[in-house]
Amino acid sequence: MKGTRAIALVSGLILAATGTWAFFGARSFYDTVATFPPYNEHFIHDIGAFTLGLGAVLMLAVVWADALLVVLAGNAVGASLHAASHVLDADVSGAGTPVLTIAFALILALAAVWRWRETAR
Repeated sequence: MKGTRAIALVSGLILAATGTWAFFGARSFYDTVATFPPYNEHFIHDIGAFTLGLGAVLMLAVVWADALLVVLAGNAVGASLHAASHVLDADVSGAGTPVLTIAFALILALAAVWRWRETAR
């Protein structure tokens, strides 16, 4: 593996691990890394979602050569986890079901699948 691909892969893994920690262990992440009061569980979940999306983009760029596919798929990861954080934290935010957030994630995921099918031909 060439140097820049290795850097992208390792950076992607670090971001994915950090995002996973923030998303699934919000309190622990806050207490250890993001000690900026006040604690906001939903905000930490969102940080995790978007950090995982960034990690996915870096890791997918190592595997796929098509830039548009990488960007669509990586953003679909982040948007899907962001939608999940709104569903998980609906009681905290009081916003109810985030229809537009879920729809945006689905559109990105479908666009990524569409692009993948285009590039597979």
